[in-house]
Amino acid sequence: MPKAFDGRLKVSTKIVYGTGDWGLAAFNTLRQIFYAIFLTDVVRLDPRLASIAVLIGVIWDAVNDPLVGVLSDKTRTRWGRRRPFLLIFAVPYGLAFLVLWWAPPFESQVLLMVTVMLAYALSDTLQTLVIVPFHALTPEMTPDYDERTSLAGYRMFFNFLASIVTAMAAPMIVTAVMARGGTSQQGYILAAAVFGASAAVPYLLIFFSVRERTGKDAPREIVTMREIVRIAWKNIPFRYATLLYMLNWVAFDLTGVVLPYLLIYWIGKGDLLAKVPGLGLPIASAVLGVMMITATVVLPFWIMLSKRIGKRRSFIFALAFWAVLLLVVPFVPQGAYALTLVLAVAIGVSVSAAHVLPDAIFPDVIEWDELRTGKRHEGIYYGAKNFIRKLTTAFAIFIVLQVLGWLGYAAPPKGATAFTQPASALWGIRILIGPVGAALLVATAVVTWLYPLDKERFNRVRRLLERRRARRASNRDAAAVN
Repeated sequence: MPKAFDGRLKVSTKIVYGTGDWGLAAFNTLRQIFYAIFLTDVVRLDPRLASIAVLIGVIWDAVNDPLVGVLSDKTRTRWGRRRPFLLIFAVPYGLAFLVLWWAPPFESQVLLMVTVMLAYALSDTLQTLVIVPFHALTPEMTPDYDERTSLAGYRMFFNFLASIVTAMAAPMIVTAVMARGGTSQQGYILAAAVFGASAAVPYLLIFFSVRERTGKDAPREIVTMREIVRIAWKNIPFRYATLLYMLNWVAFDLTGVVLPYLLIYWIGKGDLLAKVPGLGLPIASAVLGVMMITATVVLPFWIMLSKRIGKRRSFIFALAFWAVLLLVVPFVPQGAYALTLVLAVAIGVSVSAAHVLPDAIFPDVIEWDELRTGKRHEGIYYGAKNFIRKLTTAFAIFIVLQVLGWLGYAAPPKGATAFTQPASALWGIRILIGPVGAALLVATAVVTWLYPLDKERFNRVRRLLERRRARRASNRDAAAVN
């Protein structure tokens, strides 16, 4: 008789599954940090129109994310419910990078806006078809509370690794192409091709290596959009988890969107090819690389701390530290490269927790829902989660570009290597990354404190579920005998 699954996963399984975040982070890092400045400085789209294009493009996600979630919940194949999506859509997802980073050769601002909107919606749809099933595998691989935190830790390692490589290499590729007489558009397309190709491979590896467990016998269920909303809304821990997840990522995305503007036009004094003295790296590559390397190094610390004092308290501590640091950023003087790198190291400590702890908290709402309804809806919840994640990026881009547009931000002339922004735009950049970002982090900490599902309550839910499953198994055995 085979040994019952105790929830523990092999290290090799965690590593392979964790690589999925390489593909996710490469896509998101490029979009979070560089897409806004790509639209304003390369596509040369008015910031206010660019913000509208992105926001409209992501509205489609209000439909496609939950639909893909429900579709993966209802899928039944010999390979499971989630993994077939990874096999089918891995390569199209990689090609989506090229769609997103193409600058249309149009003069009309309206035509540029419409093209950007369609490209954003298409690339987002292809991302959804991979990422929702990938995330929904987490609660199906193991029901163990701490093992899920460990699984999130492996994912975040590859997330940070991809973020480091992408954040450092993308500006280097673009500046290298420009230094050799090419255009910034050629540089962005080359970067998109490199990271798009690398993003497709992990999902193919996961398809062939990872197995679904806890959800494989879940019953088929036809779920309407109205039912999706009703199921999710009645899950009280999901409400809190969603709000803290959303606030956390809005703060992170807003910081990420503003950062290139701050580094180039404030710290670098408008030098579009600015490099850190002594390092020879583009300023964006150096700062983002230092930040994400730090985040990767301290990742085991947050996993260890969460096991000792809980995910919730650990996350609150990280948020408070991060908020204080952001309040310092507006006072950093122009040209202060060394101080900027020091702050990047400190902020990286909290960025690590902001990546791993919300993702470790979220899967626990699945068991709460199963206890309440008797069914598992991983696809619904992870569809909603994926939509929220992409909405935060779109919302952050919208706010930043709207503010910059109204404050007089201007695209540098074609072929320029230096450009000075008006004082009003420079002030807006510093306020957005400082007080506004800090306020969002404080709000996240408050919601996290109110989150009702701590480790003790979660373990109680698991015990109740195990008793229920044992009774069902006993009843099935009795019925089979009769």
